[in-house]
Amino acid sequence: MQCVIIAAGKGTRMMPLTSETPKPLLPVCGKPIITHIVEALPAEITELILVVGYRADQIKAYCGDTFCGRPVTYCEQADFAGGTGDALLCAKPYLRDTFLLMYADDIQGSEALAAVVKEEHAMLAMESDHPEDFGVLELNSDGTLREIIEKPADPPSQLVNIGGFVISPAIFDYVVDVSEQSGELYVTDMVTAYAADHPVKVVTQDTWIPVGRPEDIPQAEASLCPERVESTG
Repeated sequence: MQCVIIAAGKGTRMMPLTSETPKPLLPVCGKPIITHIVEALPAEITELILVVGYRADQIKAYCGDTFCGRPVTYCEQADFAGGTGDALLCAKPYLRDTFLLMYADDIQGSEALAAVVKEEHAMLAMESDHPEDFGVLELNSDGTLREIIEKPADPPSQLVNIGGFVISPAIFDYVVDVSEQSGELYVTDMVTAYAADHPVKVVTQDTWIPVGRPEDIPQAEASLCPERVESTG
């Protein structure tokens, strides 16, 4: 199975740390975020497709042609502010079958990743105390996905999107509009349209560590390597 990792964004919320370094290469517990992500992938993932953009040369130099034992294909998002949906469209020519889609700033637990790739159509989710800050899941009566609602004022649930979608190339049959507010094309809107025709199972993740702001890094390190934090504190 192929895994697409969206690693193209400028990481504006992570400034000034990303002024010279792309977010996927920022260190957490002594190794880049993207290394944590790839090391957690199950054995079913045999190929990586990295969507790059901002400071792509650094990511290519770090990951090379083979990364963590898996061959790597690169595709460049010309407008790396175009959104996650635009990034996924860049990977379309390289996809052969059902694939896993990941974000490059979310560190995930390996057990749920191993479970989700066994499904035909699925996604990872986790409960949040502040669902209004994320894409919130609305479910059908059978527990499959009905809709992902971006940052709703009145969330229908506490389950939020954390990345980790198992979808087929049929996702590209669904044309959705660019967001009027942000000017971005969201992959979550594409998945919502896809879910109308494909039963997307929701798999709960036990470990999700989003790293989107500078203050997230010490929090991630406190969770992942508390001994290291104590020894340097």
